[in-house]
Amino acid sequence: MQIRKISVGSEYKSAMHYIVGQSVCDGKYSVHLIHHSDKKDGYLVYIENELNEVFLWKFFSKDMPVSIEYNIDF
Repeated sequence: MQIRKISVGSEYKSAMHYIVGQSVCDGKYSVHLIHHSDKKDGYLVYIENELNEVFLWKFFSKDMPVSIEYNIDF
C-alpha cells in the first residue's frame, strides 16, 4: 500500500503533517514519496523539484510517534 500522509508528533493536532504532493521548502519542492524502510527501520520522505529530480529530505525513526494514512482505491 502507498502511504499518502505521515503525521509526526505525540499530539495529532500539533504534529507535523506531510502529504504526497504537498508543496514544501517555499514552494520549490513537493513531497514525492513517503516510504517505510525495513532496512533503516523508519520512514523516509522524498521531495521532487520542478526538474523532476528526487531527493531524500527527511527520515523519521520507528521510535518517533507517527500516524500513517494510506491511499485507498475503491
